[in-house]
Amino acid sequence: MKLVPLLSATAVALSALPALAAEDAELREEAQFYFEAIPTEISVIKQTEDQPEGVPLTSEKIELGRWLFFDPRMSSSGLISCQTCHNVGLGGVDGLAVSIGHGWQSGPRNSPTMLNAIFNAAQFWDGRAADLAEQAKGPVQASVEMSNTPDAVVETLNSMPEYVEAFQTAFPGDNDPVNFDNFAEAIEQFEATLITPNSKFDLFLNGDDDAMSEQEKRGLQAFMETGCTACHYGVNFGGQDYHPFGVIARPGAEVLPAGDRGRFEVTQTVDDEYVFRASPLRNIALTAPYFHSGVVWDLKEAVQIMSSSQLGTELSDEQVDDIVAFLHTLTGDQPEVVHPILPMRRDETPLPAPM
Repeated sequence: MKLVPLLSATAVALSALPALAAEDAELREEAQFYFEAIPTEISVIKQTEDQPEGVPLTSEKIELGRWLFFDPRMSSSGLISCQTCHNVGLGGVDGLAVSIGHGWQSGPRNSPTMLNAIFNAAQFWDGRAADLAEQAKGPVQASVEMSNTPDAVVETLNSMPEYVEAFQTAFPGDNDPVNFDNFAEAIEQFEATLITPNSKFDLFLNGDDDAMSEQEKRGLQAFMETGCTACHYGVNFGGQDYHPFGVIARPGAEVLPAGDRGRFEVTQTVDDEYVFRASPLRNIALTAPYFHSGVVWDLKEAVQIMSSSQLGTELSDEQVDDIVAFLHTLTGDQPEVVHPILPMRRDETPLPAPM
């Protein structure tokens, strides 16, 4: 007698499966309109209509770039490397509101993650670097960051035979391979490998209905329905274009410092005041604190600020919780990078400058 209710409940549950599958398919189709899954690997970068073949990644450039990324001697103090502010083991960030650079100076903005940065249309919060190679040159020369010069970097590299040989191998057609442009290109090629595929969201996007929970699916639906996709779309959930911080209502000075005028500093165009590149949301659960000012540490608070400032709406607590749950599904497989054994300095290697 007790089997009848159990069988009835099972039958009801089984009858609901086709409807749930249909709902998942509809949600997936809508998501595929806005987003793309991160590929499991990249072999070519910089593909355009004019150059569809792009630039192939080579193992020699990637390995050289790995050395350079981790080598603090690329800074004048011999203390700060790319890894310092973009820690591969911390989601590609340093976990600080703003980074600390040469002379223990505080930088003006929060350090963006370099994980999946290859998918961004431009680099930095204000988009002042067109690609990762151009980006790699900036911090090296910034007085508040690595405080070095291209000539000093090249001098340091030329002082170590292992580096000279590595540049010759990576750039075999170059008569003078140890130069600042090649330095930046090698770092770009290494950073292009720092991608995070196989997130729960990507698995769902590629057809696995069970990859996300019901709450996470509600969060995805809310993310799309409330208009978050106006800024956060594509493979990287952002990083493609520029928007005013405060489309509807500008946040307070604690979130949006008055002295940081965003992309205006690049274009000197009034319309670009307080305009920033839309932040990519991949691995967002790992990259606190948030915003260019780095003052918000809680992801739920960040979602609430964006809903009021950018969308002009107050989300319910349930909606916020659902969206936060969804954002956690954007955490993918983190790259496992072995710290290289770097070339030994020689007598000719420039000494580090005082901090």
